[in-house]
Amino acid sequence: MNELSVTAQLSLVEHYFPELDDAQKQQYAALYDLYAEWNAKINVISRKDIDNLYLRHVLHSLGIVRMLRFSDHSSVMDIGAGGGFPGIPLAIFFPRVHFHLVDSIGKKIKVAQAVSEAVGLQNVSFRHGRAEEEKQHFDFVVSRAVMPLSDLVRTVAPNIKQHQQNALPNGLICLKGGELQHEVQPFRRKAVMIELSAYFKESYYQTKKVVFLPL
Repeated sequence: MNELSVTAQLSLVEHYFPELDDAQKQQYAALYDLYAEWNAKINVISRKDIDNLYLRHVLHSLGIVRMLRFSDHSSVMDIGAGGGFPGIPLAIFFPRVHFHLVDSIGKKIKVAQAVSEAVGLQNVSFRHGRAEEEKQHFDFVVSRAVMPLSDLVRTVAPNIKQHQQNALPNGLICLKGGELQHEVQPFRRKAVMIELSAYFKESYYQTKKVVFLPL
């Protein structure tokens, strides 16, 4: 695949999500300069990958939207959020959903917090610490290739609310890549998996998947 310019990648986000309003478009557009500036100081995205920010990070994060559109006033924890993926792109997309970003590396959470403040997000909170230390409860937990599914389930099951307010039961939504049959096997009766290549036509998404597991 030929490399797309940053502007062309941003246009992809707007193409796949035409419902974005002007404020959301401006927030997404601001992300590249912010992450490029922070990445020069703190390596939160692979330095060779920063020019693919929208294609490989923002759009990938929004793959979760293809599994579920969170109801207003839902609460979502992003574990292993790093510099803010998938939490910040999702928080822009769902301004009436609260996102709680957790990471064990303080400098990465610092970047996520700074970016969030710079684009004016009001629906995001942050925690520097291990996911196992988080005692709050949420409708959903999201993650992006943080750890194997079985480990994720053990870690976050205590954080899932019982009361349901979304179209899917409360649980875990993960962005994953590659061969997942072995990883999903213990949960095959409950897990739902979608191929992002069905929604995003760029070659990067040929092996990318979203996995939902009710908890």
